Amino acid sequence: MRQSIYNELSGIITDEQIKLEEPMKNHTTFRIGGPAEIFVTPGSIGEVRDIIAVCRKQAVPYYVMGNGSNLLVSDRGYEGVIIQIFKEMNEIRIEGDTVAAQAGALLSAIANRALEEGLAGFEFASGIPGTLGGACIMNAGAYGGEMKDVVREVTLLTPEGEIRDVPGEQMEFGYRTSMAARTGAVILAARIRLRRGDQEAIRARMEELREKRVSKQPLEYPSAGSTFKRPEGYFAGKLIQDAGLRGFTVGKAQVSEKHCGFVVNKGQATAADVAELMRRVSDKVEEQFGVRLEPEVKRLGEF
Repeated sequence: MRQSIYNELSGIITDEQIKLEEPMKNHTTFRIGGPAEIFVTPGSIGEVRDIIAVCRKQAVPYYVMGNGSNLLVSDRGYEGVIIQIFKEMNEIRIEGDTVAAQAGALLSAIANRALEEGLAGFEFASGIPGTLGGACIMNAGAYGGEMKDVVREVTLLTPEGEIRDVPGEQMEFGYRTSMAARTGAVILAARIRLRRGDQEAIRARMEELREKRVSKQPLEYPSAGSTFKRPEGYFAGKLIQDAGLRGFTVGKAQVSEKHCGFVVNKGQATAADVAELMRRVSDKVEEQFGVRLEPEVKRLGEF
């Protein structure tokens, strides 16, 4: 299977864009994960479309990722093709009050470009460590802002292989979900509608949010950000704290002592460590409060 699909992929992208048995710990913010059987980095919308078409034709499993900021990859790795839309597809353009960017652009880079242009409304995303594609898939948000507030239009690849432009209001954005997440569509680019603002006020707001993150979040350790979704009527971190689990450890994975909503890699943690810690935390919280925590982190591979 590998040689057959490798040969077809070589006809679409260069050898430099294809890696075999690539350690996924090098591509996730958790710094955890075994090898991807085939790891590819497309540089255009056409390449993404053609790579997925080959995978589907050969019935090879594939997964599309950004910079791996919300991903826990199995210690065994992934049997199939990992398609990373990131540094090869990160162009950002300004069109009046709109930012047009490819899916691989980092939210922080988009926020900085908006700041340079005096465009306000994207400050909330300046510290989210993800790409535009992933943010649109999961309607990423922080500090009172969400992608649904600013997305004017997305360009996506449908499960049927059609490239479409979809208005933001048709994306069915919800809490950590979207139409794309539910259908398996791939985000390729997006247009973000902002507004003219005072550059110094924008800068001050971004710095204020940066200081909040530094003071409250365990940025000194590898993690995947918020580990659990916010249960309706509760805060995951508060439930975990009230269950007495601050600093709770399995192997080298730990409930952060700084913010209980984060699971951190204290050094060479395995995916199995993290998965077991998450299971125990969910069990304990449900036992004490009758609330089952759902993971926000996406698992990939066999656990």
